[in-house]
Amino acid sequence: MDDLLRATARAEERHFWFRGFRWFVAPLLRRALAGASRARILDCGCGTGANLTLLARFGAASGFDRSAAGLEIGRSLGRRGLVRGSVTAAPFASGTFDLVTSFDVLYALDERDERSALVEMFRLTRPGGHILINVAAMNILRGDHSVLSHEVRRYTTATLRRAVTQSGFTIERLTYTNAALFLPLVAFRTFQRSRGLALEADAHHEITVPPAPVNAMLSALLFLESVWLRWFDSPAGSSLVCLARKPYN
Repeated sequence: MDDLLRATARAEERHFWFRGFRWFVAPLLRRALAGASRARILDCGCGTGANLTLLARFGAASGFDRSAAGLEIGRSLGRRGLVRGSVTAAPFASGTFDLVTSFDVLYALDERDERSALVEMFRLTRPGGHILINVAAMNILRGDHSVLSHEVRRYTTATLRRAVTQSGFTIERLTYTNAALFLPLVAFRTFQRSRGLALEADAHHEITVPPAPVNAMLSALLFLESVWLRWFDSPAGSSLVCLARKPYN
């Protein structure tokens, strides 16, 4: 996983996927924190802390991760509010946060830890507060990236909905994302599976920033999709994003 964090740190500012991710989640952040003054936000499994830059636009953001290497990278880049901890036992008080996020973490946990992580997110969220989750989606899209990210499962709307609601949350928005790239991804990752998935040491091309014209074109496609997603849900895509609320009672 440390290899993934190092590869991600090199790409997360410019890579089309990370740009698209930020465009997809920003409206949900605004929705979750509308009217909140001095909102407190916690990113569970924050990696290098790159997403704290986005989250800090909406409130006081902090994060934790179990990877010392990821936290070291983040701190070397001047990111603050980073501590070490596990998503199954976070070092924070109960009911502290207006928003708790988990971006591309749950799919790398076994079933027991997945349940524990969601229970822990419920504990950390204040009554009436929200969680925002992003996960890998659709088994047909398993490929070399799955090796690099230590992927245990890919979700469908049904499996993510069940996991989130069984933890006590009420879902407000659940949709696939990266639908604009779905058909090329199906073809490419079907090829990867047919020739055998790469070893982890050879899978870093999955997070390499493409040549500038290609990266710009794919970024534009995802931006247009993010506009469409403001009003509609996607029926398919390589990721799922979920916004859910913790009930008051």
